[in-house]
Amino acid sequence: MLFSALITIVGLSLFEAVSSVDNAIINAEVLSTMGAKARRWFLTWGMFIAVFLVRGLLPFIIIWAFNTSLNPMQILSAAWSSDPLVLESIEKSAPILLVAGGVFLLFLFLHWLFLEEKHLGLPIAEKFFMSKGVWFYATVSILLAIISWFALKESNLMGFGAVVGSSLFFITHGFKQNAEEQERKLLGSAHSDLSKLFFLEIIDTTFSIDGVLGAFAFTLSVPLILLGNGFGALLVRQITISNIERIKRYVYLKNGAMYSILVLGVIMILHSFGFHIPEYLSPLATFIIIGFFFWKSKTHLQLNLSRI
Repeated sequence: MLFSALITIVGLSLFEAVSSVDNAIINAEVLSTMGAKARRWFLTWGMFIAVFLVRGLLPFIIIWAFNTSLNPMQILSAAWSSDPLVLESIEKSAPILLVAGGVFLLFLFLHWLFLEEKHLGLPIAEKFFMSKGVWFYATVSILLAIISWFALKESNLMGFGAVVGSSLFFITHGFKQNAEEQERKLLGSAHSDLSKLFFLEIIDTTFSIDGVLGAFAFTLSVPLILLGNGFGALLVRQITISNIERIKRYVYLKNGAMYSILVLGVIMILHSFGFHIPEYLSPLATFIIIGFFFWKSKTHLQLNLSRI
């Protein structure tokens, strides 16, 4: 049991860190344009907000959103509660939460696969899908219709959960698109440090949603999610401070994060429909996928260095 918990925490930390590389890069680039006092504030209080408030409260908020029959105190104590009412309510809501998170992660992967610029980690497949970018919206619409159809056969709330996952993706995607535009403006202008701090906090919050929803593919245990995501977020902060240029040279890490998101999304959807998924599968898949793309990145980096 302890070994399983440790594997889950390590897997969560690795997933959180790698999936947040983009977040760390944006943070580092914006921080480089700010004064020393503002940078210190963000790397201390900003870290507290991102790690302890956002990533700490989000799992509870998500569980409460799918368990509105429980009051806030019951939700906050759910992680350590043995109250049968609380445990039964969370167990009943699990399929709704899992299908919502699965749809969100699946759409996140497909958007990256069809529409986003990338270093080609799997060149043949990724080139093909990028050339068919116009089909992204048709693909996710058809997938949502299929998943919702089968979910509605399970329960109306599961069907609603699939729609919630889709809506959440497009809402956060809109924020991220706006953030990209704002980043370009901030880097090329004389905006105040205060406005840049607000921007960074919004970016951190948006990226936190990806990590927290993905965490439910590993476990429904809130304490494990808090520990895994917390360690991962601290690692992201350390990358932001000292190693961002080195991390950027590992060009296929983003690919590893996105293929992990695909696998986690599929696991969540299958789990929501009652398929038995071993607990070790999510962390094991994360280790293998990210390990492969880390190795590929390292090989690519060494090849480039040998040519210099």
